[in-house]
Amino acid sequence: MADPLDAVLQPRRLDETHFVLEVPPGWAQGRSTFGGLVLGAMARAMVACEPDATRWLRSLGGELVGAVTPGPCTIDVQLLRRGNALSSLDATLRQGDGDEVLARASAVLGRDRAVDRSWGPTLDEPPPPWSGLSPLPWGPSVPEFAQHFEFRLTGPLPFSGAPQAVASGWIRARNPPAQLDAGALAAMADAWWPSAFSIEPRPRPMATVAFTMQNLLGARTLPGDVPLWHRARSLAASEGYFVELRELWTEHGELVALNQQTFVWIK
Repeated sequence: MADPLDAVLQPRRLDETHFVLEVPPGWAQGRSTFGGLVLGAMARAMVACEPDATRWLRSLGGELVGAVTPGPCTIDVQLLRRGNALSSLDATLRQGDGDEVLARASAVLGRDRAVDRSWGPTLDEPPPPWSGLSPLPWGPSVPEFAQHFEFRLTGPLPFSGAPQAVASGWIRARNPPAQLDAGALAAMADAWWPSAFSIEPRPRPMATVAFTMQNLLGARTLPGDVPLWHRARSLAASEGYFVELRELWTEHGELVALNQQTFVWIK
């Protein structure tokens, strides 16, 4: 059985701001490692560098600038600013003899605040329940990392020539973490295929070049084995790039994460 998602995402701390991440085989996405693994591990490293346990990861941003491969990587965290209630941190991931930067990420961690307003969206209608759907089979044409997740489709199939660039369905880790924290949410948000796959009539390679996630759970976590409903739509496309907005919802209709990604078509 594969390692639990917890173990895969957890970097080993060397000192106050330096970590080692051992990227396991079996998590490939094309010629690189699944970006959600990389970003989730960097998120955990930055959270570990915050001494105030009441400051929770609110926003995560990152860029995957090179191909991360199985083996050891180093993650270096830098505190950019620590204010009265907010901390801003930056992280870089390096790998190989040349110590080349292959990914960078930033995080904003903040305390809960006393406010007189709070709101959130609601679903117009609930999606088909997880329990009533069959998981998609995993086969040789699916990215290697996808074997570690269970997908149950509620939207169009990829490469089905659908009229709109949308995607939706349930997702859960096959070997789940103990809890869904910010790092695990980053991995779950990145695991689904691009919504533009739906409008394509045949496979066409695409890659993420920028990633931003808002963690709406704040101080809370969810049990690691709960399924989340993924909904995504492409907002705009121009000159070989397109922007996609992703959402993760609980079975009870709570929005727990927002994720915006910029993709590029690869010729």
